[in-house]
Amino acid sequence: MRSPVLWQRVRYVLGPAAAIAALLLVASCAGGTAPVGPAAAPAGPVAASATASPTTSHSGHSSQPAEPVAPLRAGEWFTKLAMPQPYRPVPPPGATDDYRCFLIDPGLTRTAYLTGSQFLPEHDGLVHHVIFYRVASTDVAQARKLDAAVPGEGWTCFGGTGISSRSRPGDRLNEGGDWVAAWAPGSAERLEPAGTGYPLPPGSQLVMQVHYNLLATNGKAAGTDQSAMELRLMDGAAKLRPLQTTLLPAPIELPCPQGQTGQLCNRELAVLDVMHRFGNAAGATVAGLNLLCNAGRSPVAGPTQHCDHAVRQTGLVYGLAGHMHLLGHSIKVELNPGTPRAQTLLNVKVYNFHDQSTQILPRPVAIKPGDNLRVTCTHDARLRQEDPTLRALPPRYVVWGDGTADEMCLGIVIWSKR
Repeated sequence: MRSPVLWQRVRYVLGPAAAIAALLLVASCAGGTAPVGPAAAPAGPVAASATASPTTSHSGHSSQPAEPVAPLRAGEWFTKLAMPQPYRPVPPPGATDDYRCFLIDPGLTRTAYLTGSQFLPEHDGLVHHVIFYRVASTDVAQARKLDAAVPGEGWTCFGGTGISSRSRPGDRLNEGGDWVAAWAPGSAERLEPAGTGYPLPPGSQLVMQVHYNLLATNGKAAGTDQSAMELRLMDGAAKLRPLQTTLLPAPIELPCPQGQTGQLCNRELAVLDVMHRFGNAAGATVAGLNLLCNAGRSPVAGPTQHCDHAVRQTGLVYGLAGHMHLLGHSIKVELNPGTPRAQTLLNVKVYNFHDQSTQILPRPVAIKPGDNLRVTCTHDARLRQEDPTLRALPPRYVVWGDGTADEMCLGIVIWSKR
């Protein structure tokens, strides 16, 4: 989906005219708000690290029972929100992925904080990931119009929710609000750090964006889904520290393994294929990431790619996560790499698609303007041969794409202004 973070950064560097000309309607697994400013980090070890068994990292989806929720903390209560009606995923012609958005009303009459969440998938064999976005009360009518314009429950939302927020003048690509909760394979209940939460003003609603993957059925409908999310809420009078989510994307330029050939091993044809499946914005994403991360130089094919993201605001980082697809091998997020103040905030040495849980830092890390956040991802095209559904597909040069058979490199930062 379109990333406001990337759009805002490109406009900052190039100016509005050049950014619009570049058509950076950047797709990502999730939208986010512009990053705050990483500040001088405290001394001592603060890196969140995760390792996983390589034998289970790339075998597609699996059904896992939800883990028990933790006891409610003082002042919290549960609210369960479900899709209004069952939905049968149907991807576009020639594709095996369906992104669908559903508007859900939590019925808020006063400000509340979201302090935790647990996704309850009805059909987790279909669900690749889920993201909840906050929708301002002034944008609810626009969301309802999108919902009413297409048959069936919800609306198709490749490239973002499709909502342009009126609550943030000048931010035409805000996508209707902030990311406030998410689920990916391996995630159990997520608790925000004590004293923090995502603010939900009165009258605001939520968009639940579900990425359905039908790779195993070759794009054919495989049942219906009516998933739900259980949220922890706390009264706005608690005056918690407001959380935000920022995304750190990097490009994907993964060539076919040596000895493999085919039409889609040609980069240009591979990009055209992504555009055929997900629209012109998908091609703009590939070009935009190269412009942002490589200063527009010709892409250099290889398994490891990175991108630097300048910090603009002072704040505290509480946790991080990484998102890739089935060819992901490792992902790392660093603060001020190559300087005396360098820190590794996230280091997933062996990426496991079934464990994409957020890593909470032992203590918050201060960030400030002038700091730099770098995300680095390594993908392994040979892993395609370990997954039966991917193995059946023709070899391809892999670029950034919304599909499960495509790839992403996304650092996810949970932080608050300071």
